[in-house]
Amino acid sequence: MVNSEIYGKVACKLHTGEKHGPNILPRDLVQALQATIPNSNIVETNTLYEGDRYTTESHQETIKVNGWTFCPVDIMDEDGSVNVPVTGGFHLKEVAMGKNIVNYDSMLVLSHFKGHAMGGYGGALKQLSIGVASAYGKSYIHGAGHPEKMWSTDQDLFLSSMADAASSVINFFKGQLAYVNVMKNISVDCDCDNNAAPPCMKDIGILVSTDPVAVDQACLDLVYNSTDPGRDQLIERIESRHGIHTIECAAELGLGSRAYELVEIE
Repeated sequence: MVNSEIYGKVACKLHTGEKHGPNILPRDLVQALQATIPNSNIVETNTLYEGDRYTTESHQETIKVNGWTFCPVDIMDEDGSVNVPVTGGFHLKEVAMGKNIVNYDSMLVLSHFKGHAMGGYGGALKQLSIGVASAYGKSYIHGAGHPEKMWSTDQDLFLSSMADAASSVINFFKGQLAYVNVMKNISVDCDCDNNAAPPCMKDIGILVSTDPVAVDQACLDLVYNSTDPGRDQLIERIESRHGIHTIECAAELGLGSRAYELVEIE
């Protein structure tokens, strides 16, 4: 059972999106899921870029505008960061995560699978890394350990640093995590883009796993194997950013397996 990994105080990590984000996950879907998880609430962190979620105050307003009002939303870096160690990483020794992560026993990583302007795609591994990191931690990941190079570092260094950061969260929770990737409203752009392109593909479904590498790999395989004509736009976005490298590095770090069995449930 996937939910056997979830217990105690549960952090539901969700990308809540920029104001009026056209492609963000449906609120009723998230609300129905959250209601089934006792002692849980949504968690978020502030952004590195200036936008609707750059400060805690503006972030809280955006959360209200986007309708995430059915349960508490904890902006985990509202009161600062906590350094979480990385063991055996490619570049990072620690990552600054939202301070309130210490208040939780386990995490449900609820991801909207879509393209991303920097990472190529956004799924479970990106949520675990950039999504949980504080604003400073995000600059540290982007710069592969050198925050001053956050917008100029080599692309593969950034992607492998995301794998490092994901490993720190997995180790922090001692594996007590579950992952839900929702393949709906699939755009080439992330929900962090307030001018995101319309969806380029039809909805595919929802994937659930206790393995973040497998669930992201399965989503990519479903895109590549799709006959939807819009798949080419998403594949171009993924490949032009070498997005698969994050999965390659996460697998090398032992965060999961790229081999999986896809079991359909109706």
